[in-house]
Amino acid sequence: MKLNVANPATGAQKKLEIDDEKRLRAFYDKRLAQEVEGDSLGDEFTGYVLKIMGGQDKQGFAMKQGVLTPNRVRLLLHKGVSGCRGYGMRKGERRRKTVRGCVVSSEIAVLNVIIVKKGDADIPGLTDVVIPRRLGPKRASKIRKLFNLTKADDVRKYVIRREVPSKKEGGKPESKAPKIQRLVTPQTLQRKRRRASLKRKSVIASQEAAAEYEKKLALLKKEARDSHRQSVSKRKSASKAE
Repeated sequence: MKLNVANPATGAQKKLEIDDEKRLRAFYDKRLAQEVEGDSLGDEFTGYVLKIMGGQDKQGFAMKQGVLTPNRVRLLLHKGVSGCRGYGMRKGERRRKTVRGCVVSSEIAVLNVIIVKKGDADIPGLTDVVIPRRLGPKRASKIRKLFNLTKADDVRKYVIRREVPSKKEGGKPESKAPKIQRLVTPQTLQRKRRRASLKRKSVIASQEAAAEYEKKLALLKKEARDSHRQSVSKRKSASKAE
């Protein structure tokens, strides 16, 4: 079995190939999102706690959370659910897809785990190396959370930029930054107020049009009643004259 061990604190990953069943026995019959002590993997993992995040079997079928079986099953899945990408599917359509259960067994070929608790000793290439994030957050609230900012601070000054080397030889590198999403500016507030005012005006205009329509309808009904009375009175007078 291959073990993909990731360390979220440093951003590093390491792949381990383990063929000894005794070392893997601690992972068997465990479910996704469960924590396992890493002592069984070797002395370098002493004191480490690993969390199972996912895996694939020998045929490439991914494990699915909530399917409480170590076997493969065929489920009716709709578009967007894990295990069903939904290419070419219509809205509301479901298809029967094969997925592996969330229980770890000997049929699993690749298991993805992360380090929840670090042990005493460092693991080379996993805990002694810090790999910086290539891209920073894009949403305004997440930038504030990352740098511990308040609403009064300007988020645009804290965007993480990255340099892209020039395609031309000897050219200056280009600096790129993401467009901040959900950024509240005076312009966005003005647009929001304008949308609200347009909505109010449309409601008032529709109410005035409805009142005008009711007034015209009442006038037409009155004219129809008057004409009906006149025609009835004419018929009565004609019948009396005869």
